Parts: sequence; C-alpha cells; structure tokens
Amino acid sequence: MEEEAGEEPGLDRSTAPKDFHFYNMDLYDSEDRMQIIPQENTRMRREVVQAEMTKDPRGPGERKIQRDLQEEVDDLVHLYGLEDEQELGDEFVEESRMGVSGYLPYGMKRRDPTREQRDWRLGGEAAEAEDLGYEGWGLAGQCQDLREAYRYAHGRASEEYECYVIPEEEDEEEAEDVFCVTCKTPIRAVEKAFDEHKEHEVTPLNKALESAKDEIHKNMYKLEKQIIEMENFASHLEEVFITVEENFGRQEQNFELHYNEILETLAQKYEEKIQTLGQKKKEKLEALYGQLVSCGENLDTCKELMETIEEMCHEEKVDFLKDAVAMADRLGKFLKTKTDVEISAQPDFEDQTLDFSDVEQLMGSINTIPAPSAPVINPQAPNSATGSSVRVCWSLYSDDTVESYQLSYRPVQDSSLGKDQAEFTVTIKETYCSVANLEPNTQYEFWVIAQNRAGPSPSSERAVYMTAPSPPIIKSKEIRSCEEAAFICWESGNLNPVDSYTVELTQAETPEALGVTESVVGIPTCESLIQLQPRQCYIIYVRALNVGGPSARSEPATVHTTGSYFHLNKNTCHSWLTISKDGFTVVRSERKILTRELLPSKTQFTRCVAVMGNLIPVRGRHYWEVEVDECLDYTVGVAFEDVPKQEDLGANCYSWCMRHTFASSRHKYEFLHNRTTPDIRITVSPKKIGILLDYENSKLSFFNVDISQHLYTFNCQLHQFVHPCFSLEKPGCLKIHNGILMPMHVTFY
Repeated sequence: MEEEAGEEPGLDRSTAPKDFHFYNMDLYDSEDRMQIIPQENTRMRREVVQAEMTKDPRGPGERKIQRDLQEEVDDLVHLYGLEDEQELGDEFVEESRMGVSGYLPYGMKRRDPTREQRDWRLGGEAAEAEDLGYEGWGLAGQCQDLREAYRYAHGRASEEYECYVIPEEEDEEEAEDVFCVTCKTPIRAVEKAFDEHKEHEVTPLNKALESAKDEIHKNMYKLEKQIIEMENFASHLEEVFITVEENFGRQEQNFELHYNEILETLAQKYEEKIQTLGQKKKEKLEALYGQLVSCGENLDTCKELMETIEEMCHEEKVDFLKDAVAMADRLGKFLKTKTDVEISAQPDFEDQTLDFSDVEQLMGSINTIPAPSAPVINPQAPNSATGSSVRVCWSLYSDDTVESYQLSYRPVQDSSLGKDQAEFTVTIKETYCSVANLEPNTQYEFWVIAQNRAGPSPSSERAVYMTAPSPPIIKSKEIRSCEEAAFICWESGNLNPVDSYTVELTQAETPEALGVTESVVGIPTCESLIQLQPRQCYIIYVRALNVGGPSARSEPATVHTTGSYFHLNKNTCHSWLTISKDGFTVVRSERKILTRELLPSKTQFTRCVAVMGNLIPVRGRHYWEVEVDECLDYTVGVAFEDVPKQEDLGANCYSWCMRHTFASSRHKYEFLHNRTTPDIRITVSPKKIGILLDYENSKLSFFNVDISQHLYTFNCQLHQFVHPCFSLEKPGCLKIHNGILMPMHVTFY
C-alpha cells in the first residue's frame, strides 16, 4: 500500500527526516513548460552532466562537478534573494551527491491530485507557486527557478536540457469513462460533480457503447429490411413497366389492324359502287342512243316524203294523179307506223345511299377495350393450405378490364408414372380462389387466364402449390419417459416427405384441467426427446409441416413424468417368451414351444430366454420394480443394447444382473458381471425387487422392496446407455412395475 501512495521501491523511510514527504515526480519534464534558467546555464549543465557521465564518480571529477553545482545554486539563491533559504539549496546538493531520488524538499507538501487538476485551470504564476508549496517565497518565477534547480540536482535525464531531472507527475487529461445521456457525449466522472453535467443522467461508457452498438444493429436491420422492400418494389415497378409497355404495344397493333381493315372495307365499297354506277350509266346511254337513232331515221323518212310530195305538186295532172295514188299508199303505211316519242331513260339520278354499318362497326371496335394481358400468379403464401384445400392468389399488373378468370390445375405429374394427370378448371370473378377436395401433402400446379368481351388473355406462368400434410399418428405404446424428459415417436401419416414436425405440450395436473400450451418446433424426424418438468401430466399432440402449412393435430397421447416409464422391446424377445398386451408382463409357458434352432441375431435373444426393455436415453436416476415368484428361476438387471444375444445375461462385460435359482428348497442369489459374483447370502427371499440405475454415480443397486432392504450395488462403467433386461430359465412370469415414485429408502441410499 505504501508503494501505491507514491513511495519509490527501495527507499527506507526511517532514514528520512520526520517531516520528509515522499512523492513520485514526472519521469520527463513537460516540453511546453516555460524556461526560466537562461540558455547559457542550460549549456553549462549539459557540459557538467556530460563530464559527470564520462568520469569516474569517485574521482576528482565528482568533486569538481559538485563544486560547480553548489556555485550555480548559490548564484540562483543570491539572484532571487533567497539567502535565508540557503539550507534548502544545501539539501538539493546533498541529495544530488547521495544519489537519492523521489523526495520532495524538506518542508514541501505532497501534491494533491484534485488540487493539481484545479491548478491547471487557474493558468497563472500563482497557481504554480501554490502547487509547489512556495506560497511564502515570493514570485512564481523564483519558485519555477528553484524547481528547475531541484530537478537538475536530482540527476534525472531531461529531453529538453539533456540532463537528469526528478520524476514528476504528468498533468495528462483523464480519459472519459462515463457517458452523458442528456448531452449524448462521453465525459469524465469528475465532471459529473462540478460541470454542467451535474444534473444530467450518466451511464457507464461500456454500457453506453453496447447500447449504441445495439441501436446501430437495429437500424442496420431496419435498413436491410427497407432495402429488401425497395428492391421488391423496384422489381414490381419493373414488371408493371414491362406490362404497360407490352399492353400499349398490343393496343397500337390493334389500332393499326382496325384502321387497315376499315380502309380495306372502304376501298372495297368504293370499287363496288363505281362498278354499279358505270353499269347503270352504260345501260341508260345505250337506250337513249338507240332511241335517238330511231328518231333520226323517222325524221329522215318524213323529210323525204315531204320533198317527194312537193315535187309531185309541180307535175302535170296526169302524172300527178299517177304518183298521188302511190304516194297515198306510202303515206298511209308510214303514218300507220307508231313512233316512240317518250324518253326511255330519265335523266334523274337514283338515290345512291351507301351502307356504312359495317364500317361503323369497325370504327366502334377501335374504342372497345382490348383483351386483357396475362395474369401473374403469386407464389404460395405460408399457412395457405389445409390437408384438402389450398388458397391460390394472382394479380393483374395493368389497367385491363376483366370480366372473369379461369383457374386451371392438376396434380404435379410424376415422371415415373408415365401418364397425364387430369386437369380441372373453375371460373371465378375474384383474384383468389380456395380449391377444395385435394389430396393431402400433394403438389398441384396452377395457371390462370383472364377474360373479357374482347377475348381471353394469354395463360399465366404455372405455379406449384402444396396441400398441408395429414396429421401424424403417435405411437402410444412406444412412449418412454422419466422425471425430466419424454421420448415421443410417431408415424408420418403421409406418403410424401414433410419438412418438419411440431410437438405441442399441454401441461395439466389432471387430463381435464388443461394448462399452458408449449411447442417444440423444427423436429426433422419422427421422434423427439423433450425436456419436461418432474411429476407432471402432459397431453401431447404432433403436427406435420410443409410449405403449405401445418397439419391438423394428431390424436392426443398422455405422458406422466412420475418415475421412469418404458415398454418391453418385442424385437429382442426370445421366441419362447410372450409379452402381454399392456407390455409389462413377460410369460414363459409350461409347454415348450417346438421350434427349429434359431439363427444368430443382433437384436433377438437366441440362447438366453430373455427380453429387454426400452428405457429412455436420459442420464440421471431410473427406478423400476419386478414382481417375482420365490420358486422361479429368473434373471433381472441391465445390459447395453449391443449385448451379445447368444450369451447368458451376466456372462460378459456388457450386462449386470441378479440371478435367482431354486433347487432342493434352497435359494441361490448371484450378482453377475463378466461371469463373476460376490459371495452374498440373502436370508429373506424378495417377492418384489427394486432396481435403481444411477448414471450420475455409475451405480446399479438392487433392493428387497417389501422389507426395504438393500441387496447389492454394482459400480458400473456406463460409457453408453443401458436397458432393463429380464430372463426366465423356467416356466413362469415376471411383472414389471414402472412409472412409479422412488421409495424413500431408495432415495436416501
């Protein structure tokens, strides 16, 4: 503790004066301290020190250095009028001669750290004087000069003067060690008491750092989430952009097609009308021309008759009479000829009204909505399916008008079957549909088409949806438990694999009084070891999960965590033994079963007439009891799962057993392991044997339950899990009692 207070190691305080104070000074002088001693004195000291370092300190050089040093100190004392304090300078020189370091001059005080911190803020000569303890010595410059002389006399190396100075405390600023919550900035703890942070809330710097890191991590998580959302939104915008561009492209093509069709129709009607008009024009003109020719011929005939008659009038009477008779006949015939003086073709034009109804229909179809674009079917959402139905959703990323949708689906084709699956189609108006009557845990592919009066859209991409699995089937006869856990196994109930299973636990004091439900999720196989609370009753359910969602609950199974509970393993049972329906009684009948010699097996006993129990693989303490007949030859104990099935129990290092044989009214009890047994005599034959398997202490103990007597204890090296084993050498039965509380005499053993 003295070293912590500032004492330098190796100093004997008993040799110092009573009022001498110990104080560790800075190892190096501050570079920014004002120089009081003139520069020539600095050079002088440098020369003195160099001479001191090059000469033997015990020779004449030392005496010369000390003399020069004394003269310099005297000059300083005389310069500042400190002759009364000459003794102080003598002490400086004496300490320098003795080579003692770490002392303050006699009468000086130990530096107070809080006071030192205050002095740095004062920033004046008086502060330095007060710090050095020279309040009554006059000017601060004198104190500074003495301080320089004192450091020089102590023989410490200085970077500035290249000589030795006494160590002194560096006035370094204390590092921040707390965080001001109000100002959101790191501060020093001492500032909390004096500065503006006095009323502010502060917290340790490490805690503030962790809090800041947590806040940054949260913000980074939010930022990553926002980035994902923006990327998804950008992808969605890109899809919309492409869809709108394609839709307008189709509309442009539609307009061009309609206008071309209208132009073709108008051109056809024009040609038809021109041909009709030309035909009618030709017919009328030909009729008029024929009538005009006929009229001209008649007119010429009339003119000719008139001229002939005029010529006859100038003839003689006889000639006139002759010609008049002939002319009269000719005129009679001509006049009898009917002359058509009505115009056969009227000049008026018929009303040539054009029928543009088909053109108007085409023009109207331009403004009609186009056929919709292809819908986009959505991926399957979590928990969107049951074992017999699935909810399918899709979107239409355009402004198309849709009157209905056609949703088609079929089971995903198995390439091994080599046959097409039947397709089904439903028509709906919404953008979602719940399709029912499906097979559980089966994949279906869906596609959808949008429709309006302009026609159907292209088909969407095909998406695969999956129905939820069927509920699993818990194997109640294979449930194993102890006070800390239960081992549950089940059948999948589905032909296709599922993703995982979930076990749901309902704790209750009785099966009717339900407690809080807990779940164990993400179980990859059809079995699970579940940690439970001791001496409780649980109702267990199992669900299967896939991408479609969870299945319905399985049928419940009840588990009690009272003692160790197990069933006999039928796969290990010798063919001469029979296991009861409840799985707790093993029987060997009087009539010997005639069978051929059994082949060696790794699971079934073939020589020893035995069977093994299936104990839960949990380390701890397990207890069960076996009800026996006093006159029965039996063997009970434990064995590793891979115990040789062609050897007797206890005849190897894989089993630890208690064997009883009855002959000539005598009972013989052996505790066998690797064919060895201790010499133990049991006077009271047990009717119920208690077996305690203690993994923690590597012990296997046997008890007479009826009289609470300890029979024997094995010290076992159980490097793996063991299982109960039971053997009958003669006809009889053994009844196993498990799932029971451990008796008091066993608990304290």
